[in-house]
Amino acid sequence: MRASSRPRRGRERRAVPAPDAARARRRFRIPGVAGAPGPGRRLPGPVPALLACLPGLAAVAALALCASGVERAAATHPRQAAADRHTAPRPPVVPRSVWLGDAARAQPRPRYDDKVLAVFVHHTDTPNGYDCADVPAILRGVYSGQTDGRDWDDIGYNFVVDRCGTIYEGRAGGIDRPVTGAHTQGFNHRTTGIAALGTFTAGVPVPDALTDAIAALAAWKLGRTDTDPRGRASLVSSNGLSRYAAGATATLPAVAGHDDGYQTSCPGAALSARLPHIREVAARLQGRTG
Repeated sequence: MRASSRPRRGRERRAVPAPDAARARRRFRIPGVAGAPGPGRRLPGPVPALLACLPGLAAVAALALCASGVERAAATHPRQAAADRHTAPRPPVVPRSVWLGDAARAQPRPRYDDKVLAVFVHHTDTPNGYDCADVPAILRGVYSGQTDGRDWDDIGYNFVVDRCGTIYEGRAGGIDRPVTGAHTQGFNHRTTGIAALGTFTAGVPVPDALTDAIAALAAWKLGRTDTDPRGRASLVSSNGLSRYAAGATATLPAVAGHDDGYQTSCPGAALSARLPHIREVAARLQGRTG
């Protein structure tokens, strides 16, 4: 019997503004993806019968022309399939080895999912107004708080973005791989957690550089499964402490706030208000125009 997908009632969330799409495209210089050509040609039904009626050399010539057409169709099919997909280039990401260095503690091997279908946006609930040159030290503090203070095996977020738009690798396992994070209770599988460094409660300005970077990262991660950032994803709750009973299928935004899956005020009212625009920018970075 299928578990109920009715969301549990929770506290009211806090919500944010978002980046200008044109500015995001200029910042990351990501061109749109052209529309896909039509499918490859196929031999019409009457061709075999027609070939049987043609005399010797004419039949050979016709067969060669047909074979050539099939060959061309087969040769172009992979390109057509690739053009059908909406992807975005990987934005620059600072590896965790750069900011963590010797502070890394022993931990279990990373866990992986088969793919990424959604992104959860968070804030780290740390002070704003930092100098971006100090971010590596701040991240080490976040890492220590989660691994020592909470006794987690690693930082929970897959990525952290600072107010200057720099993206940092968070949880270990590989920037390009679908690493299972520890960021949204009940919905860590088939998702990526992106944390904005700072606290973005109501009325707090949200830097365009930060939201531009979140959009670029979401566009790239979701593009690998051809997921529209403006769409929704079906995810199965793994924990009854989330907004959905364990085993229930929840249909959530492909670019969601932490509070969409868990009863929390994260990612803050100001950043939550920027999510619709982040989705639009991410979709354009994937080449989606509809």
